[in-house]
Amino acid sequence: MNASFTDIHAAADYIGPGAIEVPLYQTEIFDICRRSSPFGQRIKQVPATGHPSRFFQESAIPNPGTAGFVNPRSIAPPVVSPTRVELSVPLKAIVAQINYNLFDIELGNQQQQFAYLQAKDLVDTVSGVMVTHDAALWNGNDTSLSSPTTTQYMGVTAQIAGGGNTVTVSTSMKIVQTIKTTIAEMVANSGYRVRPTAIYGNPVLLDLIDQEMVSDYNVVLNTAQITAGFTVKMLSTQAGDLPLIPDWSLPYTGTPGSGSAVLPAYIVTEDLIEYHWLGDPTPRIFQLGLPNAMTYQYVAVKFGAVVVKGASYAHYQVLVDR
Repeated sequence: MNASFTDIHAAADYIGPGAIEVPLYQTEIFDICRRSSPFGQRIKQVPATGHPSRFFQESAIPNPGTAGFVNPRSIAPPVVSPTRVELSVPLKAIVAQINYNLFDIELGNQQQQFAYLQAKDLVDTVSGVMVTHDAALWNGNDTSLSSPTTTQYMGVTAQIAGGGNTVTVSTSMKIVQTIKTTIAEMVANSGYRVRPTAIYGNPVLLDLIDQEMVSDYNVVLNTAQITAGFTVKMLSTQAGDLPLIPDWSLPYTGTPGSGSAVLPAYIVTEDLIEYHWLGDPTPRIFQLGLPNAMTYQYVAVKFGAVVVKGASYAHYQVLVDR
């Protein structure tokens, strides 16, 4: 075996009489990278029952028209039965791996310039898993819960759209008026006790709503804190004051103001959107050891899937044309 050294060159910023300036850096790395969205923090987290994770949903109580009035002196009760269906959600996996070269770790420890860097990179790997998770909660490209077609989640947007509750706001219609009317119709449902809890949309769409409230109704929306340090505008509806929550992972098409842009919003009942997790609701880290390449390997793993319960009545998709 032949061993050899690799030349490592250092460059001074300045060499002169009485002065040698060498490169130094701030010990903190500037970092405002996006790491999570509020949606994943606000929906229910429940342990999976298996793979797939199964549950029952009652779609109707005994028919109110059948359970009717009778002659009290000649009681002939009709036979009634609730309607229940079995549903399931297949579990999916998100993984990421980071390798630490032994030489680089030794060098970093000796320089003591970024002492926290190894831990930061490991946390960033987990954050990358969560960013992928948060985006896929809405936009996962699977097309079926019963017969999976891809390795991703079936996103919430696809599940709500599949439920059939969609309204389009044309360029001549008011955004706020349409949303408020839609929520009133949801609350007025005679078969289900529907109470939406939030409205999610891209920040660009929520800005259009805010502008419309000021310009057309001369109303400045109230605000409320929905998670620690995160304050949003509130919209008064027949379901109460609902937060208008901006979510970067809800994309829109076209250029707003051109007449051909489509900006989606989702009226949701968050208690009826569940993330079924396996092992742990947060990503777990596994160390694979020190292989022949002399690198430490860490793998972040997250198992689970999202399911929208009551997609056909407890949630609504609003498509805004602008």
